[in-house]
Formats: sequence, structure tokens, C-alpha cells
Amino acid sequence: MIKVAKTIKRHEIGIQRWFITKMTNGFLESVNSLVQASKCKARGYRSIRNYIAVIYATVNKLAINVQPPVAK
Repeated sequence: MIKVAKTIKRHEIGIQRWFITKMTNGFLESVNSLVQASKCKARGYRSIRNYIAVIYATVNKLAINVQPPVAK
């Protein structure tokens, strides 16, 4: 129980933020998946600039509607 309490205390801000925004890390995982797919597409390009362009072209298809949490 002590270990659980310490874990909750360590993640307190994230837990409180979830109650406000109802967002999980699933969204970030999906963006990461798209970035990894872009890495496969960008194989063979000569510069990081081209890799970044492919990432933007791939992730640009997402409709991101995020509102910042309200300050207390």
C-alpha cells in the first residue's frame, strides 16, 4: 500500500490533469506510430530536413483539437 501511495503521489499532477482534459497517452502513442511509419518512408533520404517533411506530411492528416487546462 505504501508503494501504491508513493506512485500516486509521484503522478499526482498527471492524474489531476486527466480529470480536467480526459486525455490519455493514447493520442501520443498514435502520433509516435505515425512518426515511426514516416521513418520507414523516409529511408534513403539524404537529410534530416526531408525526414521532418515526411513526418509533417504524415501527421498533418490528424485533426488535433486540444484545449489547454484551465488554471486554478
